[in-house]
Amino acid sequence: MWPDEFNSILDGAEEVTLDVPASEPTSQSSGEAIRRQALKVRLSQQDYERIWPLAEARYRLQGKFSGKAITLIANNPHYQNWHPVDGGTEETTPDSGRPYETKYVVVHFLLDDVRETVEA
Repeated sequence: MWPDEFNSILDGAEEVTLDVPASEPTSQSSGEAIRRQALKVRLSQQDYERIWPLAEARYRLQGKFSGKAITLIANNPHYQNWHPVDGGTEETTPDSGRPYETKYVVVHFLLDDVRETVEA
């Protein structure tokens, strides 16, 4: 299950379709292009560092995305076009008057339907 403490990260997620280019045919793939559903998320560098240990593992979701599972794309070569990238910065000045800068990262999560077997 996706840890509850990270649910807010998915609040502004955008559902997108990834068009993964065809690769050379191998014994494990046909070499055809693949379309995959995904979530695109812009999150702070600090939040990204907190979820990094969850990369490349599949987690089931609850709530709005119940019945779905996600996998953070981090370094899988098949999805290199969707590896984490710079999401820009925002400068904020709180009541203290001392400005600070927040760095952001854009990440993609593969989004799959969860198929559970039912015992008879």
